[in-house]
Amino acid sequence: MSSNDLVYLKSNVLAEPLICNWYAWTHLIAPVPAGMNVLDRHLAIMKSFVQAPQVHAAAVKNPAMLGGPFISYEPSRASDIKALLERTLVEQGDLITLARAVKELDDLLRAEAKGFSLEPLYAKVPEPLRGYVELVYDLNHNPSFRLFEPLLYRSPYYNRSLQSLSLTLVEGDLDRPFVLSTPRIAQEGLLFIRRPFDHEGIDELFRMKRSPRPFGHIKELLGVADGDEALLRTFFTEEAPEPYARYEGEGMRTRYFGHACILIETRDVAILSDPVISYDYHAELPRYTYSDLPDFIDYVVITHNHQDHVLVETMLQLRHKIGTVVVPRGGGGELQDPSLKLALQAIGFKNVVELDSMDVLEIEGGTITGVPFLGEHSDLDIKTKLAYLVQIGEGKIMLAADSCNVEPRIYEHVQRVTGDVDVLFLGMECDGAPLSWVYGPLITRPLDRKVDQSRRLSGSNYERGIDIVNRFGCREAYVYAMGMEPWLKYIMAKTYTEDSDPIVASNKLIEDCKSRGITAERLYGEKEIAF
Repeated sequence: MSSNDLVYLKSNVLAEPLICNWYAWTHLIAPVPAGMNVLDRHLAIMKSFVQAPQVHAAAVKNPAMLGGPFISYEPSRASDIKALLERTLVEQGDLITLARAVKELDDLLRAEAKGFSLEPLYAKVPEPLRGYVELVYDLNHNPSFRLFEPLLYRSPYYNRSLQSLSLTLVEGDLDRPFVLSTPRIAQEGLLFIRRPFDHEGIDELFRMKRSPRPFGHIKELLGVADGDEALLRTFFTEEAPEPYARYEGEGMRTRYFGHACILIETRDVAILSDPVISYDYHAELPRYTYSDLPDFIDYVVITHNHQDHVLVETMLQLRHKIGTVVVPRGGGGELQDPSLKLALQAIGFKNVVELDSMDVLEIEGGTITGVPFLGEHSDLDIKTKLAYLVQIGEGKIMLAADSCNVEPRIYEHVQRVTGDVDVLFLGMECDGAPLSWVYGPLITRPLDRKVDQSRRLSGSNYERGIDIVNRFGCREAYVYAMGMEPWLKYIMAKTYTEDSDPIVASNKLIEDCKSRGITAERLYGEKEIAF
């Protein structure tokens, strides 16, 4: 393979986006949540590993500890983690200072904001936050603040130089380290690409899954050193992939790609929800992969801002072929609800459209309607969440993701507007993680354990799920977004038995539906549904 040879990117190249060597998700892109995660998640985990690496090594081997704050490396890598810890204190020092300022501001508001004018407190706002926050009360005189996120993305707190991509080859459903607790450090066969996420070379690299480029061109564009050229060559092949056969049938074809990822295709439009895609390799469990996606995806719809539904790893690989990304409208500067639109724009997505509840987006041959999404966010005031009703012709599909039907009257009102739904996709992970699992670093005061355990990241149980099926007169009901596929373990940290509450609840819903002539199934691996 010479520098001038035309080559394709192999279909089993694992590409992880990293920020200061930690797996990138949206809370590490938004500047203030990123600082809070660095301070109260990354530093804490790395310090713990350096002090007691044997404890971590034992914990990651215990299934009961899956998804816990433990680094998945052997104790011999303690010096590498220590070096990353020291580098983090320097390279992300501004973010750490910003996070400490948030805690100071929270203390200030609790101590001095007693219902009187907040104007005198602006002079007391910690210096790193001056000019980036507005101080506010709610209608019950509880003080808080909102962030001017667009300004923060244009400040030194958003540092693109800390972004990179790691490449390695994957041959099966390996156990990738859990992304919230294990940074990525150097190892054999792993190549770090020191380019920010919005760099043109990222798109060029992933175009090469279908369109060949000269090897020397991509080497230069990605800034790969001569010493790494031999490793870089292992990621490419001269063998052309099979071309994608676009759907040309009547009506709609729907394919399940795993978790909450659904591809809806007609002759005129392709819509992909919550993209989480498996790589292409020989595996026991059949699945659709990147090779099974169209050359152009008109719309990607994102239901909510959790790492298993807006997966930066997948989104970057698809960016060059996406027309429009549709996201829920953000909350307007709340710490716990960073703007998904701003985060995606910051990493290179040009056309991001926000929808609110019951907003309608006209598409080729139909519409996409934003549907209220309840629960699943531990009762936090988070607005960045939507289910979607996709209507093409007479067919209606609802992508409800992890919506938890805590107030059925909402769907009663929605049904009066939308009418019945042909096909429902509903998450039923009804025994979700506690509040602190995702949002712990953003909480500035000690969190009572009983409070933490009572506020869960949970979807609908049987009673709530079957109510949605009944209210919308669904002809077909599919349980998805359960995190069951083996290639999802690194972001979900889920294991189920037949006695697990989500399995019992979804089994009951499926049996109930089938007893009444409603097609129902819990999806796993791959599934094609034709209309």
